[in-house]
Amino acid sequence: MSRPIATVASFRSKNAGPFTVTIDIFFDSADDYRQVRDGGQLRPETVAPRYDLDPEAVSVYFVDSVSAAKVSLPRRLPGGDPDDTDVCGGQMFVPLLSLSVEGVGRGTAHVTGT
Repeated sequence: MSRPIATVASFRSKNAGPFTVTIDIFFDSADDYRQVRDGGQLRPETVAPRYDLDPEAVSVYFVDSVSAAKVSLPRRLPGGDPDDTDVCGGQMFVPLLSLSVEGVGRGTAHVTGT
């Protein structure tokens, strides 16, 4: 049985300069964090398609001390560009909400697209 990742984590996204966005994923429990981290599915190859990017342009970091993951990716347009629809990058996490997490709280988990 899968659950949306949003049911086991909170998300925050923001600018990391005019050309990069960073997305913080804070897991509700250390167990959920470890299961998603160890599942190996939250990686550039699974994040990049949600943003129509090359996986080489995406970085995923895991921060064990706070049970969180950080995703960094390039902005499509520089922050503040007249055509930019999210100047602060505050809504850039939304495509990641489509990830489903299987097995959270019951053993090994993995993340898949829904």
